[in-house]
Amino acid sequence: MAFSRRDFLSTAVVGAVSLGLEGRDLEAEDRKKSDPSTSDSAAVAGKRPIIISAGNGFDYLDDAFAFLKNGGDTLDAALRVVKGPEDDPNDDSVGLGGLPNEEGVVELDSCCMHGPTRRAGSVGGVRNIKNVSLVARAAMEHTGHVMLVGEGAERFAVAQGFPRENLLTEHSRKIWLLWKETHSDWWGPGLSSPNWNKRLPAPPHAEEFERRIERMKQVASDIGIEPEQCMIAIRKVLFPPTGTIHCSALNEKGEISGTTTTSGLAWKLPGRCGDSPVIGAGCYTDQDVGSAGATGSGEENIKVAGAHTIVENMRHGMSPLDAGMDALKRIVRNYNGDMNRLRFIDMVYYVLRKDGSYAGVSLWDGYEPGKPHQIAVHDGTRRAEKTLSLFSGVSQEWPPLLP
Repeated sequence: MAFSRRDFLSTAVVGAVSLGLEGRDLEAEDRKKSDPSTSDSAAVAGKRPIIISAGNGFDYLDDAFAFLKNGGDTLDAALRVVKGPEDDPNDDSVGLGGLPNEEGVVELDSCCMHGPTRRAGSVGGVRNIKNVSLVARAAMEHTGHVMLVGEGAERFAVAQGFPRENLLTEHSRKIWLLWKETHSDWWGPGLSSPNWNKRLPAPPHAEEFERRIERMKQVASDIGIEPEQCMIAIRKVLFPPTGTIHCSALNEKGEISGTTTTSGLAWKLPGRCGDSPVIGAGCYTDQDVGSAGATGSGEENIKVAGAHTIVENMRHGMSPLDAGMDALKRIVRNYNGDMNRLRFIDMVYYVLRKDGSYAGVSLWDGYEPGKPHQIAVHDGTRRAEKTLSLFSGVSQEWPPLLP
């Protein structure tokens, strides 16, 4: 059966969005988005304790919530959630089994902030250590530093008792081999460069695209990727994942903490750090206000200091929903509303205010049709809720293949 580009490239963007931001009634949209009836994840105030996280933390919320409700520390509760995906070899966005850099090496990033003591810890570009979220906490607790990176962070982790281990699973190794064999020449100017589109090949005709996919299928088979995993692996080669997990936890006393951990952008240049280890970008917590974290396009989030921006917005009176939407709009303004570029970007913010009000917002509905962005919540009831998106439709991640 012929394979269509539609399986990969989704352009379901509403007409108004395709025209960019100019001429749009943003205030009217804000009013609509502020209506709790328009979204499952509209702010719900007043329930404490509460834990919010990215969707891949859903399975770990029950244990963490019970710990928090029984008097456990807020940061320890949040770390219980993110440690689950870090330990899971089948979650290739964090920790063990994370998709590697272009040399086939898994590099991990994480940060945390402890609201009650107003401390922070961060590690970046760490190899051979699975639970970097716990290493970030150790840096916070046992050094006078905030951030440790690379080889030094690894040596510190070992000194703290963390075992070295091979983080590249056979599953992730095979996907990396598929990328290396079929698509390892995609690096070039980033989206923010005036020359970003000059490096792109001419859009292939359907027949040419089908030939490319068929070749990738053959390579996948030769590598040993199971048939049922073949198209999933090919998508990860063509659309390098940016998977991450954030978690914020708030107890009955109003103490709050947050953490974010990731294996970063798949196939990245060695040494690349995204937003996850950057205090104020991938995570920010202020005991007086609340906590926020992010998953998605790390470079874009760094440029708007997303988590810090959201918390400061709440400090000045914005709701969690409006605070998150404002940060998304700052990303959009960095590209002057150019939808040709914005469709290759996505961002999800997880926002928790000190009173228990929360929101999950995203730039797009999801990464692909039928799989919306979600925020996981536990305030006595565990649930997953769709985020509220700024734009309708799905994002298209790198490498960009023009329609």
